[in-house]
Amino acid sequence: MTSDEQIFGMPAEKGRWGLVIIGMIINLCLGTIYSWSVFVGPLTAYFSGLGQAVTASEILLPFSVFLAFFAIAMPLTGKYIETFGPRKVTIIGGVLTGLGWLLASTVTSVWMLYIVYGVIGGIGVGITYGVPVAVAARWFPDRRGTAVGLTLLGFGFSAFLTANIAGYLINNTGVMNTFRMFGVVFIILIVLLALPLRFPSPGWKPASWIPPVPKAGEEVCECDRSAMIRTPAFYGLWICFFIGCLAGLMAISISKPVGTEIGIATGLATILVGFFAIFNGGGRPLFGAMTDKFSPRNTALLTFILIGLASALLWLVPSVPIYILAFAILWGCLGGWLAIAPTATGSYFGTSDYPRCYGVVFLAYGAGAIAGPQLAGFIKETTGSYLGVFPYVLGLAVIGILIALVLLKPPGRIKE
Repeated sequence: MTSDEQIFGMPAEKGRWGLVIIGMIINLCLGTIYSWSVFVGPLTAYFSGLGQAVTASEILLPFSVFLAFFAIAMPLTGKYIETFGPRKVTIIGGVLTGLGWLLASTVTSVWMLYIVYGVIGGIGVGITYGVPVAVAARWFPDRRGTAVGLTLLGFGFSAFLTANIAGYLINNTGVMNTFRMFGVVFIILIVLLALPLRFPSPGWKPASWIPPVPKAGEEVCECDRSAMIRTPAFYGLWICFFIGCLAGLMAISISKPVGTEIGIATGLATILVGFFAIFNGGGRPLFGAMTDKFSPRNTALLTFILIGLASALLWLVPSVPIYILAFAILWGCLGGWLAIAPTATGSYFGTSDYPRCYGVVFLAYGAGAIAGPQLAGFIKETTGSYLGVFPYVLGLAVIGILIALVLLKPPGRIKE
């Protein structure tokens, strides 16, 4: 069905791009979590000033808790996007996101930070994150990977802006005031940006688009969540997504400390976190478009090859140029997986139950968020160096290649 639907006073085929821009800005706010490595040193000093010594693992744990609750909230929220609509769900999530940052400015112990920042902020992002993705997937059946990738560009690109803003604010106003200011801004922005969000009418499609005829055995199943989890394709996608996120989130959580470890000045290391965010953001539309063109499996294989090469270089030839190259690749591939996974979910399992289906797939991100930074912290404490992380990432990349070759392919029709 095509209709004369309008968005922002324009025909839907043109106006729908405005919804992508809105989703991009919302994700720019949500993705500030990727600037966490900028907060690590100031928070360590803050708690030290309160007479509390914190370890590397403890100061990385709020990052892990935040991302874990982010991932847990995604599948729990999926059905409510359909019930209450994208606008209301985004407003609720946006308020909780800002509240998590705002309350973080009041903590006096790292355990309080786990709760108010990790749990409340993480749930807020989990509620909000899936909405622009679902909206883009519905409005762009013809260019799903590109639209989803652009929508998510804001999340990955966020650290380019927010790492430097946070660094400036921390230096001039203190780390707790920085939490406070971010919280207020996020509540205002996300609530306002939520107002235009909506789904198309059932059956809507672009007038100029003719759905492609699937090859035999590669039909989109248009299945619900319970049918999806009975397919080998789901487990292949989940495991590959987990490995891609594990590698990327480990890199993001330790970007600045690894830089200083190999001799980069603290100020430059902070700037480089923002620089790497360009690749994280750009990886989303780039790998999303590649997924549309070359299939999820081929694009996944490319990311694992790149992750393996970057990890091997950083492990064997640690130097400033290799650090910059390797971390740009790792951040870019994480961004890529945040486009590959939602695109593959729609391509393999349809969009009739998309928010709930992708919510389950997205649990892989949460698992990677828990395992990645904590593994990095453990290796740092046991070896005295973060560089010991990268042989493990190389091994995981090899496993990812094998899983993608065997399991990551369209499920075909599912027997009821």
